[in-house]
Amino acid sequence: MSKVTLTIDGIQITVPKGTTVLEAAQQAGIFIPTFCHDPELSRPGACRICVVDIPGARNMPASCVTEAGEGMVVYTDTPAIIEARKTNLELLLANHPEDCLTCHKNGNCRLQDYAYYYGVRPGAFTGEKHDYPIEDDNPFIVRDMNKCILCSKCIRMCEEIQGNNAIDFSFRGFSAKVGPAMGTTLSDTEISNCVFCGNCIAVCPVGALTEKAMLGKARQWEVEKVTTTCPYCGVGCQYDLNVKDGKVIGVTSTDGDVNGRALCVKGRFGYGFIHHPDRLTTPLIKKDGAFVEASWDEAIGLVASKLGAAKDTYGPDAVALLSSARVTNEENYLMNKLARAVIGTNNIDHCARL
Repeated sequence: MSKVTLTIDGIQITVPKGTTVLEAAQQAGIFIPTFCHDPELSRPGACRICVVDIPGARNMPASCVTEAGEGMVVYTDTPAIIEARKTNLELLLANHPEDCLTCHKNGNCRLQDYAYYYGVRPGAFTGEKHDYPIEDDNPFIVRDMNKCILCSKCIRMCEEIQGNNAIDFSFRGFSAKVGPAMGTTLSDTEISNCVFCGNCIAVCPVGALTEKAMLGKARQWEVEKVTTTCPYCGVGCQYDLNVKDGKVIGVTSTDGDVNGRALCVKGRFGYGFIHHPDRLTTPLIKKDGAFVEASWDEAIGLVASKLGAAKDTYGPDAVALLSSARVTNEENYLMNKLARAVIGTNNIDHCARL
């Protein structure tokens, strides 16, 4: 693969041909802010917060869509660049709610981070502000379009990764808004085609999209994130359990080897069984018509005797086994051996098909 060498802020960098200026800077450890850019998604070059100075260029190009060239010289922090970024942030803050103290994304918001980094405060521009109603009419996702910065990440995630095309831009200029067709909400699934996977939340850089069940449960810095594997099917998606005070309060995306940041609705929002009061914590066996707690040895012995009796009386095909995706592959293999080699039946199924 051919290489190109360029200089960014006085640092000489050699990268494969086709690498963008932003990617080259990131490889060199040079900070360039981004809103609309995402390495897993297409590159619209829309937000312009990542502009850089390239002598000879007609204007300040967006580094996320500018290909690095041989001998190119790039400056990322000149006074003109800093001023352009600050003006960009001031325009965003002019139409953004000033509720960082109560926003769920406080501490994990790029707009907040960049405003702090560049010393930008609201008030530089005044005028009309959006006043959209907060959409919380579905059980999983809260949409506050007053906080949306129109980066289009959610649109591209839904189209390019999830493949549902549930949302897109509507209207133009100041009235531009992200949402389902016909001005409906995500709950109107006949129009929106939303499957509530929540992948849009994973890429939102601000507080426009949040997990409904996690609101008010913990601040971002109070949460311990534990990376684990989803128990619902055999794909092996990874995600982060959000834990506070020893209790799982939600699930958020991590960069899994299998799934990236994408999850299905069950993986992202189906964690309520973990602390459910009806969850069994010990084996139960029926005595005198009622379930009572038993030891594992007693329960396993009872199951073995009942299975043996059913096989002897009615034949092995009178027995069926249902395995689970919430156990390891090795345990499922043993269940398969139990069905076919011990009991002698092919009647075995798996909950991942349900």
